[in-house]
Amino acid sequence: MRSAGASPFPFIIGPKCFIMLTMTSLRRNVPLLYAFSFLQMTLFPMAVITLFWKDHIGLSLSQILLLQSIFAVAMVVMEYPSGYISDRVGYRTALTFASFLGIVGWGFYTVATSFHDVLIAEILLGISTSFISGTDSALLYESLKGTEEEPAYARFEGRSTGFGQTGEAAGALFAGVLYAHYPLLPFILQVGVWVLALLLTRGLTEPQRERNHQISHLQEALASARYVFIENRRLRAAILLSIALGLSSFYPVWLIQPYMRDAGVPLASFGPIWAGANLTVAICAFLSHRVRAFLGDRGMVLLLVLLVWGGFLGLGLAAGVWGFLFYYLLTAMRGMKGPFLLHAAQAEIPSVNRAGMLSLQSLCFRLLFALTGPLVGKYADARGVGETFRLLGIAFVLILPPLVYLFLKQRRVAGR
Repeated sequence: MRSAGASPFPFIIGPKCFIMLTMTSLRRNVPLLYAFSFLQMTLFPMAVITLFWKDHIGLSLSQILLLQSIFAVAMVVMEYPSGYISDRVGYRTALTFASFLGIVGWGFYTVATSFHDVLIAEILLGISTSFISGTDSALLYESLKGTEEEPAYARFEGRSTGFGQTGEAAGALFAGVLYAHYPLLPFILQVGVWVLALLLTRGLTEPQRERNHQISHLQEALASARYVFIENRRLRAAILLSIALGLSSFYPVWLIQPYMRDAGVPLASFGPIWAGANLTVAICAFLSHRVRAFLGDRGMVLLLVLLVWGGFLGLGLAAGVWGFLFYYLLTAMRGMKGPFLLHAAQAEIPSVNRAGMLSLQSLCFRLLFALTGPLVGKYADARGVGETFRLLGIAFVLILPPLVYLFLKQRRVAGR
């Protein structure tokens, strides 16, 4: 006897089988996205790139921060359009295109000899990053939604972040030795990493999503911005706090290498130290959902703020070879912050514009860095990196408390 729900022909897939196959394909997205995150963050040049810019290209700290501001502007210009395009053409296509640009951008570094050459490479990499920003998280969320595992998103996002930071730690481990042997070797290896990432994206499955675009592209973009920054107060509060905390951990990325060299840290130790910082991010990202479950929203946010204040206070006041250890407080905050606040934002975003709205957060982050980064770099050139860390510490003592208040107030209103 054939059951009522079975297909009358063995070679025709029934509705239940189709759903099971779809769920299986979407579940496969999760490990593939973990692998993509690992490859994306396996940045062989990162642990020594500031030294490369200073010693090999001849840039000053103010030029380096200006360069990163231009990188941020490239992302600002493309951030929302890339997310919008991802929602339209598909997440898989967007990640494939980003991987191709990664190959070209890092390839350009292997022939760079001037600020202009590095600028071109950074713009290409900025566009590549903008297509990944929001798209990878949106694909992960929609894949979990399709397999009914959406409530556990923070745990999966934490694992994705953890794999990414583990990749960066692996890439950084021998960066100093590679750079000392041949300054271009880390960049050559980086091209190979993005070739692997390009091949990996071909195995991703595009999830079925709501698609209801009955207004013009401009009207839809404005409607998304209005929803994020005006209509949904909970989303706005989560995004503002995430941006501020993100900036607090981003400035030191470009200052910690000259800080360590000024403190007398051997060049061969830069790679392991950078690897340790990224392993700290990875471990804290893996544990983020557990820490939040133990402390609650209020305790979690307070811990993040204390890590920021303690990190800058230590970097600004400590002297000597081991002063860089306070940087690990900021990387710990970065690891715990991402899954927690990203889940808070994802829960408020409709599927139809998920990547685009997540990109708006990155857009604001990059825009603020583009406006402030050159000023921070100029101050560091004039007054020293230690003094700059002290100034940044004071700034975040003033900025974070009101943003924390708004975030917790909206969480209480929502009953979360």
